Amino acid sequence: MYVAVKGGERAIDNAHAWLAEERRGDTDIAELTVLQIREQLVLAVNRVMAEGSLYDPDLAALAIKQARGDLIEAVFLIRAYRTTLPRFGASHPVDTGAMACDRRISATFKDLPGGQILGPTFDYTHRLLDFALAAEGLEVPEAPQGAPSDAAVPHVTDFLAREDLIQGEPDGSATPRDLTREPLDFPADRPLRLQALTRGDEGFVLSMAYSTQRGYGRNHPFVGELRIGTVPVEMDIPELGFAIELGEVVLTECETVNQFTGSKTEPPQFTRGYGLVFGQTERKAISMALVDRALRWEELGEDNVGAPAQDAEFVLYHSDNVQATGFLEHIKLPHYVDFQSELELIRRLRAEAMQATGQEAAE
Repeated sequence: MYVAVKGGERAIDNAHAWLAEERRGDTDIAELTVLQIREQLVLAVNRVMAEGSLYDPDLAALAIKQARGDLIEAVFLIRAYRTTLPRFGASHPVDTGAMACDRRISATFKDLPGGQILGPTFDYTHRLLDFALAAEGLEVPEAPQGAPSDAAVPHVTDFLAREDLIQGEPDGSATPRDLTREPLDFPADRPLRLQALTRGDEGFVLSMAYSTQRGYGRNHPFVGELRIGTVPVEMDIPELGFAIELGEVVLTECETVNQFTGSKTEPPQFTRGYGLVFGQTERKAISMALVDRALRWEELGEDNVGAPAQDAEFVLYHSDNVQATGFLEHIKLPHYVDFQSELELIRRLRAEAMQATGQEAAE
């Protein structure tokens, strides 16, 4: 056993060295820096921050470099690092109504106070490869730079709320359970579900959202508003007796407006789905809002049609890519004893079956 362990250690050390060599690539090509990743692969950095539950673009960029571009592995690295950090307290809830918007669109109201801000988006591109990006050394025309709007703009759903046409939301004064410090358990209230969705795997949440649009969940949404921008983060300092601004974070927020026919206690009105994610992560935020609305069927008195997106345990337990990766990849580890027992069982069953077949033929 001692020899096997030492041999395994040498193999692992060699594997680590080989991995480092592969990560570096051709040494004749300049090494990719963390700063380049942070500034030029912003959307990948945003995804790692969101699913890693840690807002730090530099660390997310470092994790992407270390993981060779494997974003789930990078998320794993960020979450592992996050567990080593001390917690000093909790910040105030951010006010997204005061967001300095880089992008703000609505699919429900064309003319809205504050206007539509298209911002940086792939929505209007032709999806054609731009070979100018591969022509290193050539000057690429600079795009005009737009400044974020500092003026606070109201949420679109506020207009519907004035006429009582959309369901109200609780004041949010209660302290929610913290999914990063407590294990997920059920029944899961909406704040806990939203935490799980915002750090869930983007592909999985997108698939669940897509399923609701295709009829698995009776979810016909309108994007009431999608906004991306910067909000300040504040925290109370007991020694000072007042709150101070710790810094700013970039967030993507999506509110969907969904049909609701009413119930015995509620009149017909619209309901909401909600998504809030670190960075410019609009596909994730929209998907999150759709799945959030699908999971609200019980509190709204709707029928459960058996759609996957309506099953909170199915969605929340399987949306976490770190847990899924750990469980999936553990089967790469040695299972020699387990397999040998299965092998012996199969051999015995086959022998018994062949013996029984021989006896039947003799009779």
